[in-house]
Amino acid sequence: MKLEYYGHSCFRMTFASGTRIVTDPYGEIGFAPLRTEADIVTVSHGHYDHCNVAAVGGSPIVLSSPISCERGGVSITATSCFHDDAHGAKRGKNLIFRFRADGLDICHLGDLGEPANARIIEELRGVDVLLIPVGGHYTIDAKEAKEYIRGIAPKLVIPMHYYTDGLQVDIAGLQPFLSLFGASSVLRCGGEIALDRDFVASHLQKIIVMERI
Repeated sequence: MKLEYYGHSCFRMTFASGTRIVTDPYGEIGFAPLRTEADIVTVSHGHYDHCNVAAVGGSPIVLSSPISCERGGVSITATSCFHDDAHGAKRGKNLIFRFRADGLDICHLGDLGEPANARIIEELRGVDVLLIPVGGHYTIDAKEAKEYIRGIAPKLVIPMHYYTDGLQVDIAGLQPFLSLFGASSVLRCGGEIALDRDFVASHLQKIIVMERI
């Protein structure tokens, strides 16, 4: 499958079946307007920087509530958690999406805000690719992200939801997260990766830093 990174928490996954899934399309956050197409859009929660479904062409199906289904050859599960450390009292709920296809198990944590939660860790333990927020303030921060990574033990980690040039959201940059890992653990890529089991097997335990398309 092909993974493309548009920035913030927005990715597009294109599977061997041709099914295209866009996650958490952003609105006006300081980046150029989002322009992409998909068959499915997943929305982890209803905040403006994650739910701009109108920016995604192709008349996609929108998934924005807990669900377990198969769409276009992709198994999709969405489970609920909290967007903050106060059982939702500050920012409500968030959805964790898990995608299974092409021999891969990929998890997008959305705006997870709960510090390390044993239920979440157990449910996600051993996923192939973990897309995890690291910028803090509205989500888990760098140290809390590392705790989840330690518990879940994904094969690959791709950080998201951190400050980059132009972003008008008050969150930390990537460096506090990367500083918690050795330089040899970090692989910098462009805005697109061809992900398959061979790629995963040859980059075990790596932090994959993607550039915005």
